[in-house]
Amino acid sequence: MARLALSALALAVTLVASPPAPAQQPAGPRHTFAVGDSAFLLDGRPFLIRSGEMHVSRIPRAYWRQRIQMAHAMGLNAIATYIFWNVHEPAPGHYDFSGEEDLAAFVKMVQEEGMWVILRPGPYACAEWDFGGYPAWLLRSPPVAVRSRDPRFLAASARWLTRLGMELAPLQVTHGGPILMVQVENEYGSYGNDHRFMAAARDQLRQAGFDVPLFTADGPSQMPNGRVDGALPAINGATDSTIFTTIGQYRPHGPYFVAEFYPGWLDHWGEPHQRVPAAGTARDYEWMLSRGVSVNLYVFHGGTNFGFSSGANYSDHFQPQPTSYDYDAPLDESGRPTAKYFALRDVAIEHLNRGETVPEVPDQPEPISIMRFGFTERAELLTAAEKPVKSARPLAMEDLGPADAGGQSSGYALYRTTIAGAGRTGAAAASTAMAETARRAMLAIPGLRDYAVVFVDGRRAAELDRRHHQDSTAIALPAGRATLDILVENSGRINYGRLLPDNRKGITGPVTLDGRPLTGWTIYPLPLRDPDRASFARTRSMPAGGPGPALFRGTFIVNSVGDTFLDLRGWGKGAVWVNGHNLGRYWYIGPQQTLYLPGAWLRAGPNQIVVLDLGAGGLRSEVGGRTADLGWPRQLQGLKSPILDQLAPDRLAPPRPRGDAP
Repeated sequence: MARLALSALALAVTLVASPPAPAQQPAGPRHTFAVGDSAFLLDGRPFLIRSGEMHVSRIPRAYWRQRIQMAHAMGLNAIATYIFWNVHEPAPGHYDFSGEEDLAAFVKMVQEEGMWVILRPGPYACAEWDFGGYPAWLLRSPPVAVRSRDPRFLAASARWLTRLGMELAPLQVTHGGPILMVQVENEYGSYGNDHRFMAAARDQLRQAGFDVPLFTADGPSQMPNGRVDGALPAINGATDSTIFTTIGQYRPHGPYFVAEFYPGWLDHWGEPHQRVPAAGTARDYEWMLSRGVSVNLYVFHGGTNFGFSSGANYSDHFQPQPTSYDYDAPLDESGRPTAKYFALRDVAIEHLNRGETVPEVPDQPEPISIMRFGFTERAELLTAAEKPVKSARPLAMEDLGPADAGGQSSGYALYRTTIAGAGRTGAAAASTAMAETARRAMLAIPGLRDYAVVFVDGRRAAELDRRHHQDSTAIALPAGRATLDILVENSGRINYGRLLPDNRKGITGPVTLDGRPLTGWTIYPLPLRDPDRASFARTRSMPAGGPGPALFRGTFIVNSVGDTFLDLRGWGKGAVWVNGHNLGRYWYIGPQQTLYLPGAWLRAGPNQIVVLDLGAGGLRSEVGGRTADLGWPRQLQGLKSPILDQLAPDRLAPPRPRGDAP
């Protein structure tokens, strides 16, 4: 079966593969870079790497140069960047390196600004990105065993890296470009100990044309599992003598490279916003640089998980990550310097290599505010659905749509079937309590991924949240037959840990009612690639039945463009599009209460906005100690500053046991 599946996949890719891209021309004179006995050597001289991480897909292209210039002005001499496979090969054999995803243009821009590049192509990235950067089509039935020696996975990753090499291999320092080093896989030691797999990952990079020095990156205790011959072992998360003792087991004299030094940390929905003090970060940075340790800040600038790109973690429960990837980084989500930026800049300036200079910090344009505006058009969410799929059983999102399109990667899906309602209760149901019992049934969705709103005959019956291990609920049944709708949100695939291969979305198993499997499903895919396809109509009042899952459309006017932050307090759960750009998810529980709207995506004059709201939380929401009540029509405004640290009561959270701390 594996050979048949591999042959089918290879054939599909052969049929749809894009033509090869022209080789990218380097932008500058050739240099040499080597891993010496105790130091990195640039043109034969010791070179201390002061790198900062940022990711192309998290930054609007119009802002790439500004972010790079801000890195240089903080005293950094290199940009490290993950490459997200799922962005560039969204369907098997269909590649995208254009426009906002033009990696070669970004790399050449770094070189134009006098900096170097550390490339981290994975193909696994983690990075709090959906599926750690793997494309969801790998999970289509029968799913590929990612991050393993499954022949289907190795064939797909080799093909991808070969295609990536066509874009970026000509931009290595060995060919006159700025790419100094390339990472093999990513933190594999925290996942497994298959050294043959790591050797295959290394060999695929070499075969793709990457001929600069290679390195691996792992935590101190994970390095024995994650290292591979032919690659420098680098360390993540260490800020003390552990750096020397751990790397010293393999390289007694170095060079020593901390591939991830954390000046900030990541957030999860429903959990407090993370803060890392600037003073301690600067002390650790000084300690490392003063001892000749090369350092990459993870991250220098986080940016934004635009669209549905944010991932999730899983500890004892599912932990989806918010849209903002501010990370409490030196450069904030909108590209503005923080106090931490200037503290680290002061340290970096004291540790320059010979011949290096640090530019002045560029001035930043001020964010703008947008006056409160309303929405006067509304569309039923289902009118935005793509062609429905009939199936005897529920299908995962990855199995919806044609194989060459890769299935549905993200968004929502509505699962509909007909159920038998309550029958006559008979004489035994004489009491009100007994009659009520007879009209209720237990709905179980053990394969729910990840959040669902349940409707019976169009009326909201329940909400279920995977974060709270909720996959069943009692629902009231009307007399006769009834329509059961289950609207499911893919809240982001797990990006780290042993559950990485178990990442199918939607409803991934049987659905039962009082223990009996439900069949005869109609499934409506809702990837919402173009929410304007919905059937909007003008309305001035809330529709009967209260706030439903719906799309709201409106227009706002700005006299001059600039970055702003849309205030979603008082809304429920959903996503926002402005002028066709998906800004990402929002959720009333916080801690993120605003969505970053780049000024580059605005235009002077009218701007169109579409908001999906699942109705979760209703029209009233307790946020930051106040009650927001937007009434009708719905309203929004743009703020000059983000709100990333306000939690609101979660209506679906189970009650805490007595004695638990609040």
